[in-house]
Parts: sequence; structure tokens; C-alpha cells
Amino acid sequence: MTSVDKPDRVVAPATEEPERLVPAEAGAPRVSRKPTSAAGVPAVLSSMAYTWKEAGTRGRALLRLNQQGGFDCPSCAWPDPKDRAVAEFCENGARAVADEATTKRVDRHFFATHSVAELLQRSDHWLNDQGRITEPMVRWPGATHYEPISWDAAIESLAEHIRKLDSPDEAIFYTSGRASNEAAFLYQLFARELGTNNLPDCSNMCHESSGAGLGRSIGVGKGTVTLEDFDHADVIVVIGQNPGTNHPRMLSALQQAKKRGAKIISINPLEEVGLVRFKHPQKVVDVFGPGTKLCDLHLPVRVGGDLALLMGIQKQMLKMERERPGSVLDAEFLRDQTDGFAHFERSVLALDDERAVRDSGISLELMQRAAQMLASSKATICCWAMGITQHENGVANVQAVVNLLLMGGHFGRPGAGACPVRGHSNVQGDRTVGVWEVPPNWAPRMESEFGFRVPREKGFDVVASIEAMKEGRARVFFALGGNFLSATPDTAEVAEGLRKMEVTAHVSTKLNRAHLVTGKTAFILPCLGRTERDLQPSGPQFVTVENSMGIVSRSEGKLTPASDRLLSETRIVAWLAEQTLGPRSQVPWRDFADDYDRIRDAIERVVPGFERYNQRVREPNGFALPNPVREGRFPTRSGRGHFVVHPLPDLALTAGRFWLTTIRSHDQFNTTVYDLNDRYRGIFGHRYVVLMHPEDVEAHGLSKGRRVRIRSHFKGTQRSIEGFTVIPYDIPRGNVACYFPEANPLVPVDSHAAVSRTPTSKRVEVSIEALPDAVAVPSPASSAG
Repeated sequence: MTSVDKPDRVVAPATEEPERLVPAEAGAPRVSRKPTSAAGVPAVLSSMAYTWKEAGTRGRALLRLNQQGGFDCPSCAWPDPKDRAVAEFCENGARAVADEATTKRVDRHFFATHSVAELLQRSDHWLNDQGRITEPMVRWPGATHYEPISWDAAIESLAEHIRKLDSPDEAIFYTSGRASNEAAFLYQLFARELGTNNLPDCSNMCHESSGAGLGRSIGVGKGTVTLEDFDHADVIVVIGQNPGTNHPRMLSALQQAKKRGAKIISINPLEEVGLVRFKHPQKVVDVFGPGTKLCDLHLPVRVGGDLALLMGIQKQMLKMERERPGSVLDAEFLRDQTDGFAHFERSVLALDDERAVRDSGISLELMQRAAQMLASSKATICCWAMGITQHENGVANVQAVVNLLLMGGHFGRPGAGACPVRGHSNVQGDRTVGVWEVPPNWAPRMESEFGFRVPREKGFDVVASIEAMKEGRARVFFALGGNFLSATPDTAEVAEGLRKMEVTAHVSTKLNRAHLVTGKTAFILPCLGRTERDLQPSGPQFVTVENSMGIVSRSEGKLTPASDRLLSETRIVAWLAEQTLGPRSQVPWRDFADDYDRIRDAIERVVPGFERYNQRVREPNGFALPNPVREGRFPTRSGRGHFVVHPLPDLALTAGRFWLTTIRSHDQFNTTVYDLNDRYRGIFGHRYVVLMHPEDVEAHGLSKGRRVRIRSHFKGTQRSIEGFTVIPYDIPRGNVACYFPEANPLVPVDSHAAVSRTPTSKRVEVSIEALPDAVAVPSPASSAG
């Protein structure tokens, strides 16, 4: 924080063509009153309309979504109940299926008609809306357009580039969290036999802080609850999470818990409609009635104030325990199963109340109310997502949540535990089977099984990958799914790095901006979607996924593929690995691609917890991976859960600045933008907006609808984007919010969480200034170039 900053790192246009305006298809923002409840008739109608528009009769695939013998939702990782409804999906799931099952096609004629420069002028929403890619495409050095290429030529050319690298560490293998366990296992196997641990993934940008924090505190880097635990919880705390938009099926579990008598506490800067009131779209009494009031207490914490609030609540609980010994803490649990409580207690009781209130924005009275609810609970679940993890102190936030649970002994009992809610449908499974820049502890078993040495040096995570690309230490970038350019922070910096690559290649289903900002040679390798039939020489195949609660289940697509030139992710990876590694490899790549049972047999022999994999995953509801904390055992070195204490972050701001947090709209999932509306916040037809408290709008001389420039400030460097529209909104003073990924250019790549290195997308220091009304402003979407 300095008053003298370096010149702006202004977001540059994507090409040398004139700077473009905010995409015309975005229209002008329309603002209406927020709805008073989530789901209900509007969700049903919205799902039906989008499904019919995109998929037509192919939308019947929804009847197989999340069903036994059907396919797993390609959207979020919320678990399926054992007793499943006929329509076991939410609005987001319906959109994800319709988006993948669309009848629109991106073929060779499309690429011949549209140059890369022209496509760069389009929004992310427009690109996604063009449909499914039908055949492999290549952009040769200096070419203005992509052109078709055969699979044989594409794989051989890409393999040759990889073989010519001076070091395996010049290759980066990125993956999103939608790859199956089978594809992900082969992917990490390929990278490690090649000789590198450069396996960055979307976990690096999302829940890495959860894994790091939980691992040190309780010995397991995953959640500790099951879906059934929600039937036994007394109190459920939802922190930094918006389930109504990001995990809508979670609302059903919260509704059941609420009707049973559980209390729900929401901690979030914005009061999200999904936690206010819920109308179950499949229950007549809900659809036509008032629905269920969910949240008992909402705490509108200031951006970055989560740690201060959690410690403030813990202090009130400790004071209550001193007044009525035995009423709050589980003394036996603390004595027998934890370490560090005495230091934790001293640190929390020493917290200055004024600092806690100032930093969190929450009064002592509300902290006391929350403390009373938690103190009376015999079974507490704490759920969280990116609002907790994407901070410089993200790991500290997670460990503060664990401290709260440890105080009451809320591990190893029904209805209690930690519940980090994952986003991508198999991001947790990918990590379980080895997609990580750190070599897994089962590496020796992999070496014994496949006859090669696994490198032990830590590879590139997402931040290190961006740095390596910019510095010329990487030459090949391969992405198994995802939209690396739009998902990562500091978009202009990432674009600069990608353009320095000799080769970029993306395994994808639909067009996205990462296909347009490329290395000298660029490949698009189109794959089957989760909804589509996968026929291999041994017959129809299924894949497996792991949900947020460690349950592994099968997924088998049913739709006719969008093109007869699509390959499965598994076959693409196996083919490229075989072609690249040649006779030096003892891995039966072709056999694996022909029959996925053989991959699962190999995973069983290599990865702990997958005993009788092929047998158990064919059983109804799949199987649960081992989780000793659920059984009341902490697999830490001491065998105990650890209280970990951290100092509060410095939230001081230079005068006139704000803390920016990025959010999703209701009509998007991660970087995929289905539509331009955010129904639950009453914002329609526009995504380039900044939400500000009405008093902040007035105090800074702005007005509703005013176009502004937003600058971020970090270590003396500025980044700026222009053309955002001011919308007054109920958000804490001094805080503002913008949609992801449009605001990603403001997030510095070198601003990340301690230990986990997760980018700080939820707390960025920014200033906001009005633009002259008559000035045409460049599109923030140009940041992707």
C-alpha cells in the first residue's frame, strides 16, 4: 500500500486491431428487485427454457442425470442421496447437461469463416454459445485461422514437440476438475513417466487452502462429513459460500435439516437468496407455498474479516465456558484428542473486541448470538468454499474453522465435521488419483507397478506455471479440459506467457478464450462429454468420479456423440503418451484405452483405498474412500487434532479504496457463462458491473449506471479494466464485488495465500473512478488477450 504507484499495467487489447467496446451482445444492465426465495417455479421454467433452446429433444438425457446406471452431473461435486428422486438435478445441472448436449456445432466451416482475431472480439458467453467442436483443429505458426487436422497428424505433431524438449520440466500438464478418475490417473502417469511433476490443476486456484489447512490441523485434506450427517446436525454454518448459485442441490439438504430443527448460520459479505428461503421445485407444497426459511442468523462479514469474526465468536464461547464450566467445551475430547488448546485459548481471549468488530464489521451482540447457538450444539457442521480460501490468509481461515469444530469435539460423531464444498464435479477425485504438483505418497507403488522412477522434485502449481511461461522456462502447455486463460488470475500476464509457448494444446468440448490466446502452434483436441456414449474395442465404457464427500461412483454417458470424430479424454491421453514415450514405456497404454476396467485394476494396485475397485464401484451408490477422522481418529503425527492460531490480517486501506471480491452469477458455472443474467441478484443482460454500497456510491461521487475504471493496487503496481457499470447493492461499506472471470485481470499473480499459493481472488485492493460519459471504453474482455 503506497501512495506512489508504478504506471498502470493496463489491460491490453487482444490483437493489434482497434480496442473493442464491451461486447454488444451484453446489452445494457437491467436491475430489478431481488427475488425473496430460491428455486421454485422460476427455476423450473428457466431450466426447461434453456434445455429446449440448446438441446431440443436431446434434453431427455436429464432423466439419466445422477441416476443409477446414468451419468454424473458435469457441474458441481455435491453428492447424490441414496434414495434418488426421478429428477435428481438442479437448475445448474440442467444447464450443464443442455450446454453439453447442445445441437449447435463448431465445425471446419466455422473456423474458416472466423479468424482468431475476430473471435477474440467476442465475449466468453458468445464463444461458448457457438456449440460443440466437431473435429481436431490446428493453428500453424503465423496463421490467422484454425484449420482441420487428422487425429494421427495432431497426436504425432504434439508428441514430436514434447520429445524435442530439452527437459521434461519444460512441459506443463494442466487439468480442470471435470476429468474422470481414469483419464486423470493416466494423465499424471504420462507426465511422471515423462519425468515431470508439472501438474497444476484447478485445485491450486480454489480449495488448495482447504487441503493445506485441514492437513496440518486434522491430518486429512478433505471434508469429514457425509450427506447423511446433515440429518443429524444441530447447527450448520455456511461460510464464504453461495449454495443457491454454486451448489443448488445443497439447498435440499439444508431444507431437510431445517425442518428437522437444525439452526443455520450464514457468514458472507452478501446475503444470498439461496440461504434466505428455499422452494423445493419438486414439492407442490413448496412451489405454490411460501417455501422454507433457511437462515437463522446472517452475518454480513466484511471482505477479509472472516478470521476476526471467527475468533470473535470463539472468544464469546470461551467466556461463556468460564461462566458456566462444561456448557460449551468438550473437555474430555480436548484433553484426549487435541493439542494446542491452551495457546489457542490465551490467544483468543487476548483478542481486542474493538479490533474484532472493526475488521469483521459484525457487532459483539451478533457474535454473542452466534456463540450461543454454537455453544448449545452437540453436532455442528461447517461448510465453506472460495470465500474462505482465496485470501492471503486462506489457510488461516480454514484452520480457524477447524478450531471452532475442535472446541466442541465436532469430529467423529454423527452430524458433525468439516465440509469444504468442491466446485468441479471431480476435482477431488483428480487429486486423489495423483494430479498434483507434489509426488503422491504412493509413488513407490506406482514405480513398482510400471517400472519407472517417479520424479521427487515438486513441480509447477498454477502460479509457478504462469511464472515459468513468462520467463521462458516452459515451452509446451497441454490442458486436459478447462479454460486456463479465463480461470487464472492476472489475465494479461497469463496471456503473455501463453503466447511465448512453442505449443499449446487443449482437450475440450466447446470453444473458449484459451483457444484464442495461444503458442506459436496451437491444437484443439475435441473430446466426448460426460453425457455421451463412450464405445471402445471392449464395448461401452463408464468412468468414475469422486464427490465432495469422498464417495466414488460410476458415470456412463447415454447420448449419441456430437460428432463421430470425437475421442474420449482417456484415449487422447493414452494415445499421446504412447506416441511420446515410445518403446521406453512399459505402461500398456493401448490396453488401458481399450478397456477402462484395466485402468481401475491398476489404480487399485497403486492408490490406497481403492480395494476391489471394479466390483465396489458397480454397486448401487458406489463406495466411500477411507477417512479416519470420520471414525474419530486424527492421522497426524501426534494422533491428535491441532489448534492452530494465526495473527489477524492487516485490512487497512488507503483512503478512497475498496476491497474487491469476485463472485459468480446465477447463470454461469466457473468460467462457463450460460446466460447474461443473475436472477438471484436482480441483474439482467450484463456482466460488466461493480456492486457497491449505496452510501459508497454517493460518497465517491458516482451514481447508478455510471461507467467506471477499476484499478487494483499491489506492491506498487496497478492493473486496470474499464467499462464496468455501477450498481448500488447491499454489501458492506468499503467492499465491492465484480463477476469472475471478468474481474480476473485485477488479481495479481504474485498475490496468493501463504502455504497454499491460492490466488487472492476474494480480496483485492482497488480504486474506482468515473469515466467520461462520451468516451468509448475498451472491453474488459480484451483482458483475455
